[in-house]
Amino acid sequence: MDLHYTIDGNGHPIVLIHSGGADLRDWTFVAPLLANHYMVVRYDGRGAGKSPDPTGDVNCVEDLRKLLDHLNIAKATLIGHSMGGQVATDFSLEYPEYVSELIVIAPALTGFNYSSDFVDYMNKVNAAAPDIEKMIEVSQSAPSYRVVQASPHKELADEMLRHHIKRSFDWPVFEMIWPHPPAMERLDDLTVKTLFIIGTEELPDNLRVADYFRKEAGVQIIEISDADHMVTLTHPEYLYHHIIEFLED
Repeated sequence: MDLHYTIDGNGHPIVLIHSGGADLRDWTFVAPLLANHYMVVRYDGRGAGKSPDPTGDVNCVEDLRKLLDHLNIAKATLIGHSMGGQVATDFSLEYPEYVSELIVIAPALTGFNYSSDFVDYMNKVNAAAPDIEKMIEVSQSAPSYRVVQASPHKELADEMLRHHIKRSFDWPVFEMIWPHPPAMERLDDLTVKTLFIIGTEELPDNLRVADYFRKEAGVQIIEISDADHMVTLTHPEYLYHHIIEFLED
């Protein structure tokens, strides 16, 4: 297994999957709380943190399966944030036998048609390249980062993104490989017990993803007031409370 990972605590395994543009430090404040009761696995996705750069097309779902097999984990709770939620959802549809519970936090969703406003925003971030600090400024100016940018955790959020951007400049051209059909078209096939958590200070597209989960999968949606996309950094105690309540129900 070439992906970097850490393990803390003992008991039923929980696997934490970080957001895009971040690394396992996304869970800096959540992981220690969960490790009091569970075995908590954090890992850096390919190209993130201390994991190696992509050398070809990237399949995050298969990377996760290989990690679980490497650790001899037959069944785990998956908790994914943003793109990590996309990975966790696709994995739960492809390999439900590995998953005891699924918790997604402001997840992305394969097959979801993002708005022109969101596409314009991403284009502005990319247009600022190769000025890394400008890219961070444009990225973090979105309404979905206002809370974290005004918090003591701004430095950590910016540092994770800075590290990601610097590394991405050295990546070869590659494609992200996702299962077919996309998750948006088969959310009603989701058989794993699922919890959806999102902050109220989010982009409209992310709130629309919540609507898809509610309508198609019938999952419970929990909103955390005054939290934005980086709720993992700014509201770890709230997340911990809802996660524990869900798992112990």
